[in-house]
Amino acid sequence: MHLTKNALIWSIYNLFQRRKRKMKRNIISLSITTIIITALAVPLTNVYLKRKRNNNSADSVIFVNTVKNKLAEKKLKSDVTQSDGKGDVIEPKVEDEHPKRPHIILIVADDLGYNDVGYHGSDIRTPNIDRLALAGVRLENYYVQPVCTPTRSQLLTGRYQIHTGLQHGIIWPNEPFGLPLDSPTLADKLKESGYATHIVGKWHLGFFKKEYMPTYRGFDSFFGFLTGHMDYFTHIALHQKYHGYDLREDLEPADVNKYNGRYSTHMFTERVVDILQKHNKTQPLFLYVPFQAPHSPMQVPDNYIRQKYMGKTKRRIYAGMVACLDEAVGNITKALIVEGLLDNSLIVFTTDNGAERGGFGSNAPLRGYKSQYFEGGIRAVGFMYSKWLHEKMMGAISTELIHVTDLFPTLVNLAKGDIDITLDGYDQWDTIIKRTPNKRSEILINIDPLSITGKRLFNNSFDTRIKAAIRMNDWKLITGYPAQGPRSRHWSETFRKGAENVWLFNVQQDPYETLDVSDKYPNVVQTMLDRLQHYHKTSVPTINQPSDVNADPNLHGKFWGPWL
Repeated sequence: MHLTKNALIWSIYNLFQRRKRKMKRNIISLSITTIIITALAVPLTNVYLKRKRNNNSADSVIFVNTVKNKLAEKKLKSDVTQSDGKGDVIEPKVEDEHPKRPHIILIVADDLGYNDVGYHGSDIRTPNIDRLALAGVRLENYYVQPVCTPTRSQLLTGRYQIHTGLQHGIIWPNEPFGLPLDSPTLADKLKESGYATHIVGKWHLGFFKKEYMPTYRGFDSFFGFLTGHMDYFTHIALHQKYHGYDLREDLEPADVNKYNGRYSTHMFTERVVDILQKHNKTQPLFLYVPFQAPHSPMQVPDNYIRQKYMGKTKRRIYAGMVACLDEAVGNITKALIVEGLLDNSLIVFTTDNGAERGGFGSNAPLRGYKSQYFEGGIRAVGFMYSKWLHEKMMGAISTELIHVTDLFPTLVNLAKGDIDITLDGYDQWDTIIKRTPNKRSEILINIDPLSITGKRLFNNSFDTRIKAAIRMNDWKLITGYPAQGPRSRHWSETFRKGAENVWLFNVQQDPYETLDVSDKYPNVVQTMLDRLQHYHKTSVPTINQPSDVNADPNLHGKFWGPWL
């Protein structure tokens, strides 16, 4: 039987509709399956974490859920791949070595806890951070310093704080000292290599003279604040009896009428996007984005306080601050895509230290908090993401020993810059990306000669009264008093007679530092004390200075800023 033209068209239309309905059912089925898998992943992850916390192995510190990771990796790859306009996907090209100098986007979160990102199993949702981390390389044996200024100084110089005189505490707003001028910064070296250099966010490396300000330290522009913390909305920083505005555009005070009431995470993100939009695409870019969040004070717009399943109100506020930070990371990533910069960009994400005690951040299951030499204070959230990572490394975990000082030589060499100074950091690019043998076997966490506790235990080696810590291979040694503030009720081993200021942990077997084994391995203790003594001999004197009343913002137009 021959079909008429209209009948043929109608038959083809019906066939198309049947196939369309079948495809829709398959999509719905796939969506439901995905939802079920994701829903199951959460409780399974929790069970997995509880079981792993009972095992004293290094792997138990790494919170990885395969189902969630694969979904996130697939989603990120689909979001950043391009189309040829005909419906065919153009896969991103990956190479073993990137031939061009990449744009470098260095993002720092302030006081973010180890357990405050989704991919570590947190109750806080961080989808944008997770997507980058799970499609990049996660650094799961990565260390920073226990407080703000030391981490930032080592990040920007590649030198231990014992070699810059910043080994004791932080720089308070009214103290007349800063990162020594004889230490070239990462921005200095990248600028020499032809990069445009910008900083948006927190400085905290000294500002008592204009020569210590960011635009004198290698940055083409600066928009942000100089001290350690400020009000997120009014941008007023308080310290002792002093208070003043803390917001600058390059060297000049910012227009407080323009920015008053603007939440700092939003404000800084908008400036980052503006820089990306105006950037000359032919010039490599270094964009340093040290966010204020989630450092205290606990402030966030109400619409971010939505994770109501959390019990504590302040934990919900903190979660909102992290959620806003995560949104900022997502917006920066989108801007890189829109401006055509992502294909040739390397995004590095790091925290400056662990969550602070009583601040409602979480370093679980690690022991300790910000300001402490325990893992919770110095074991950091960190990852690298780029579209041109080798396919084998996309979504990979690096358990190599990495320190924040390593970022300086790694990024300078990646930018084809020159390193003509002595550093404590190592170029770890091949170790992270190609899994070549690690150049680092130890990390000096710090030696603070101004903090003394207890009695000296050995006369022929390092003075155990001094607050210090070192990591060597699987071992970690702490001397002196490992924290600021009161002793924890969980520090039962610290009351052992005769060993009040020495702790030895095998962090490979005991990542939560539950068992001090200094009595059991005296030879290891002696070897590590000798290494501390070696470093101590190379240290320079601390450069801390007493506070200066002339720093009072009321003497300088109600703004914190240079006063000498």
